[in-house]
Amino acid sequence: MSTIETAVNHTASFSNAKQKSFQEQSKLGKDDFLKILVTQLQNQDPTQPLQDREFIAQMTQFSSLEQMTQLNEMFSQFAQSQTIGGFSNMIGKKITWTETETEGTGDNAVEKDVTREGIVSAVSMKDGKTQAVLEDGKKLDVTKIETVSDPSAKPPESPAGTGTGQ
Repeated sequence: MSTIETAVNHTASFSNAKQKSFQEQSKLGKDDFLKILVTQLQNQDPTQPLQDREFIAQMTQFSSLEQMTQLNEMFSQFAQSQTIGGFSNMIGKKITWTETETEGTGDNAVEKDVTREGIVSAVSMKDGKTQAVLEDGKKLDVTKIETVSDPSAKPPESPAGTGTGQ
């Protein structure tokens, strides 16, 4: 069995011991790559040591992997900050959303949709999800927001001949 196969088998058994999902097990990260490299160096044939160019190529791959990982983390942080920044324009605005309420009990229970509204006082991020914080302290996932409006704006007038008595 070659050195690389031994290292890969060692890494695979290590991953299985942690009970990772199949998708997690099929990905090699920087720690796995480093373990393979160390195992390869430990088990190399002394009569045929790892050639300089191979070692340099593997270190370059490791360095590239490390830089890509850091870049991915920085991009994720940037995306989260942009999300909060984008939703910050809702502060001071009136929002509406629909909630389902149950009236009655037992067999007489009836569910109905109720439109709610509130004024946004802040925007927060929790567990990767953006939330609108209302003046009453309630937090609402922004995906549930149906409308955003200026609270000082007049409601639209109904068109002529539609129940206004004119």
